[in-house]
Amino acid sequence: MKAVIIEDETAAAVNLQSILHRVAPAVEITAVLEGVEESVEWFGTHPQPDLVLMDIHLADGEAFRIFERVSLTAPVIFTTAYDRYALEAFKVDSIDYLLKPIKEEEVRRALEKLRRLSGLERSRYSERVERLAERANERQQVFLVRVRDKFIPLQRERIAYCYTSDERVTACTLDGEKYPLDKPLETLQTLLPASDFFRANRQFIVARQAVAEIAVWFGSRLALRLSVETPERIVISKARVPEFKRWLTSVHPADFAR
Repeated sequence: MKAVIIEDETAAAVNLQSILHRVAPAVEITAVLEGVEESVEWFGTHPQPDLVLMDIHLADGEAFRIFERVSLTAPVIFTTAYDRYALEAFKVDSIDYLLKPIKEEEVRRALEKLRRLSGLERSRYSERVERLAERANERQQVFLVRVRDKFIPLQRERIAYCYTSDERVTACTLDGEKYPLDKPLETLQTLLPASDFFRANRQFIVARQAVAEIAVWFGSRLALRLSVETPERIVISKARVPEFKRWLTSVHPADFAR
């Protein structure tokens, strides 16, 4: 069995490799990938492995974004630091997951389950992963924000950007209105569709429709100007410039409705 690990934390990747070597010496790890972009590139130039062990949250975005650009036929075992209660969707779809810190017996159990799958079951297994990715990409449509003694529904399509500072997160609308959010940017990144929202840096998630101008910044970086005022300049790092350009110019379903 050939396996690929997708994990952006070096220590976690090393630990998982070590456990695999102990519990399943016959498993050959053909690649250890660190992010969405590297994974998309790798799967585009290499044959499919027999198994993929994939962390859900990667440095350059959510792992589900890989499924938007690559058709994976291999069974996927997710690794995550999520609380067990947040993983009910995985259980319902019979998708295996390894909860961090990963334990040896859990890896052994997951591999044994995969060994029992027939060819048809493996195919259906992959289909379930794709459906799970599709549901994850639907994301949350409305956010309830508290303003003094009442809650206001904030429609997702009104959001121009989300910004964090001093552990406070604010959503700014396309009309320039600002609302406090009770979720960190890391959580918002999982709730907002990757086709419409981009994690520009540690401080900002920006909406595609709010990007008004892009300037080349120092060190081959990009500086964004949105259609609304922002509390500070939004800078895209040099390493993420190619991903940002692909995201901004990509076609997604909403474009066909226009």
